[in-house]
Amino acid sequence: MTKVLVLGASGQIAQWVVRSLAADQSIRQTLLMRDPRKLTGQEPANAEVVIGSVLDKQLLRQAVSGQDIVYANLTGDDLDKQARAVIAAMEAEAVKRLVFVLSLGIYDEVPGRFGDWNRATIGEDLKPFSRAAAAIEASGLAYTIVRPAWLTDDDEVDYELTTKGQPFKGTVVSRRSVADLIAQVVTHPGLHVQESLGVNKPGSDGDKPYFM
Repeated sequence: MTKVLVLGASGQIAQWVVRSLAADQSIRQTLLMRDPRKLTGQEPANAEVVIGSVLDKQLLRQAVSGQDIVYANLTGDDLDKQARAVIAAMEAEAVKRLVFVLSLGIYDEVPGRFGDWNRATIGEDLKPFSRAAAAIEASGLAYTIVRPAWLTDDDEVDYELTTKGQPFKGTVVSRRSVADLIAQVVTHPGLHVQESLGVNKPGSDGDKPYFM
């Protein structure tokens, strides 16, 4: 039995992950979300729900305790603070495996005109994401950082990966594709350890996302 804690479980990528793991009897999910109004009443049988914030230290430690993997699907201008809280709780509870979704552009790794457009559009917003990545990479955790391209709601699984130090490829990727990668790591935790992965749809290169 693999126990996975999903932080930010009401997020759109996280919902795809939760659904994809729902039928796996070898997985036990704990879904942490801040807003009980986002409960659907159709949560999987292999999941339990915890309502609260990752910044609630006591609640977070209780949620992390006994888990095998923590998957964080968080956001906000205090994302670095949230990341440090997750790291501290995992260290305190001796849980090592972490999957954390951040964003393209945190290493200034997006080349060309798309990189220029991306920096002009979200460069300031990426600062807490970059600080979160630095904290995760400096921790002793067995992490996988996921850096998606601009997200779409296309119902498809079609993606390729780049690693830290490589130029980012493409401009977009579906949320379902990102969720597929995360679900693979959850079910095969030896994959992509100590890696920071760019995720994009092949052939989606351009000066900006097609929907902008």
